[in-house]
Amino acid sequence: MLIEDILTAIAVGEDAEWEFKSAQTDVPKNLWESYSAMANTNGGIIILGVEQKDSYFSVSGLTDAAKIRKTIWDCLNNSQKNSVNLLSESDLEIRTIDNKKVAVMRVPRATRRQRPVFINNNPLTGTYRRNYEGDYKCTPDEVKRMLADNSDEPADSRILEDFGIADLDDTSIKQYRQRFASLSPDHPWLNEDNVGFLQKLGGWRKERKSGIEGLTVAGLIMFGKMEAIRDPEAIPQFHLDYREIPADAYETRWTDRLTLDGSWAGNIFQFYQRVIQKLSADLKIPFRLDEQLSRKDDTIVHQAVREALVNALIHADYSGQGGVVIQKYPNRFVFSNPGALLLSLEQILFSGGISECRNKSLQLMFQMIGGGEKAGSGMDKILKGWESQNWRSPLIRDQNQPDRVLVILPMLTMLPEQSLHYLNQQFGDELNNLNSIEIQALVTAHLEGEVTNVRLQNFSYTHSSDLTKMLQNLVRKKFLCPRGQGRWTRYTLPNSPHNQIDSLYKQGDSLHNQSDQSSEGAVSQPFDCIDNSPHSLPDSLHSLNALPAVKLESLNAIAYPAQNSDRLPPEQTRQIILQLCQKYYLTAQMLGELMNRNSDGIRDRFLSSMVEEGLLQRLYPDKPNRPDQAYKSVSNV
Repeated sequence: MLIEDILTAIAVGEDAEWEFKSAQTDVPKNLWESYSAMANTNGGIIILGVEQKDSYFSVSGLTDAAKIRKTIWDCLNNSQKNSVNLLSESDLEIRTIDNKKVAVMRVPRATRRQRPVFINNNPLTGTYRRNYEGDYKCTPDEVKRMLADNSDEPADSRILEDFGIADLDDTSIKQYRQRFASLSPDHPWLNEDNVGFLQKLGGWRKERKSGIEGLTVAGLIMFGKMEAIRDPEAIPQFHLDYREIPADAYETRWTDRLTLDGSWAGNIFQFYQRVIQKLSADLKIPFRLDEQLSRKDDTIVHQAVREALVNALIHADYSGQGGVVIQKYPNRFVFSNPGALLLSLEQILFSGGISECRNKSLQLMFQMIGGGEKAGSGMDKILKGWESQNWRSPLIRDQNQPDRVLVILPMLTMLPEQSLHYLNQQFGDELNNLNSIEIQALVTAHLEGEVTNVRLQNFSYTHSSDLTKMLQNLVRKKFLCPRGQGRWTRYTLPNSPHNQIDSLYKQGDSLHNQSDQSSEGAVSQPFDCIDNSPHSLPDSLHSLNALPAVKLESLNAIAYPAQNSDRLPPEQTRQIILQLCQKYYLTAQMLGELMNRNSDGIRDRFLSSMVEEGLLQRLYPDKPNRPDQAYKSVSNV
């Protein structure tokens, strides 16, 4: 760890990777909450001997560095304090900065078999993770999911008692066997009857000790009938959804949709067969001949799309919230599945050959019909496919609350002409003074609404600390504007609609009690990054597409119960509204789109009464009937 890196981090403030604590005389108690949180998320670095005053950090030093170092090691190796010690000798160092001692503690990301990392001998009350607000205590449900991923037994190998061959769709098994035979016509498994064939694939299993045998979770969700799969004794949360969304999504929510509506079998094999055709329909296929002089239509791009779809299906936690959702836009594909990543982003993106799969039988089933790669090479195929077209690098996000993995495959060039034209209009000849990665940062902010240190690591091998310096330099030169302070800072272009939206969200908080306040009293950001007028909402706020894709996916996951049920108990509807409005001011129209409900009905039945009860606050409290009125949950509810 270079002293320069530490000083840069102190100057920037806490973020996803860094945490600072004063600890002058003793180890702070909340150190172990941060240790647990970093270990259960993506790892990080904790510096003891740095204090915060207002929003600034400075080196305060340790009065007895040797004592603090010993205390840390004692606690790390005390099973009553920490469930596991992840640190090696080199992960805890005493360094000197400005003649003051600091302790540098590098916390690695825990493997799935080490999670949950918890404190005080109780996983249900002592497990933490990190999100955009900082360290938070995990819910019992989150802990249970970590424990399930920790198990030696794959999630899809569980035997479902009282389920059998009658719960499977005959057509699905027949079509699967045909695809299997077309690839391996002499394979000995084809001689088995359906039960024997499923047993080879992991769809049917017998426990040696108990003698219990039957259909597994993998067999049911791969080949089963929808009503059997969603039986309360099987996978009641099971959901699959494909949406084809046009450019004018505000006018038309989707032009094509495939979901569990009872018109088809509703298992993931049938979903895969239908969706892969829809995803590939518009991909350009160059005329090529293979070694046998037959036309070869399966390009590396087709393989990448197929890999992304299979990954979403085999890595999903089917007991999680939101189901598998696949979205096709004119300029991107979005694959979203419930469950946390079992490997770190670094291992997935840069360490090919490492493989962890939540549903190993499903993985085998797809491999045997040419879908999915072995030994961790799937993401490598996706990256190469996109690189072959000079498209922007795929984006992978590991979200929590609820746990979801989001993979976005943008079909846009690395430096699109429209982005360069926009930036030239904004900055003119000043762009000529920027290097390639700085230009890439601005293009990313234009196309994706924001840019972060982590996102830039997908485009460059530049060290994280150097990327932070570069982003801060772009802020100083007024090319970018920071959103938030310290932890997980994001950067946007000046005057971007996302800045204006965030501005209005923040202004709404202050306007709640100061509705007559002039624009001079509104929240401001450096360099005039936002429109400070509290009396006008930009049109973009009325479209969910104004939100970055990651935020929209998170809202869709919350709204999932309403999207897939015509009727919900009123109290459940109110809770969904409160969760959707937890961080953002949303209009009735946006809530209607998210929940698949009539916006007037939501306003009349719920929003007005929830405002009166003090559960929601209006963006314009003095003008309740404004057509562009927006609502946000009251923070103390």
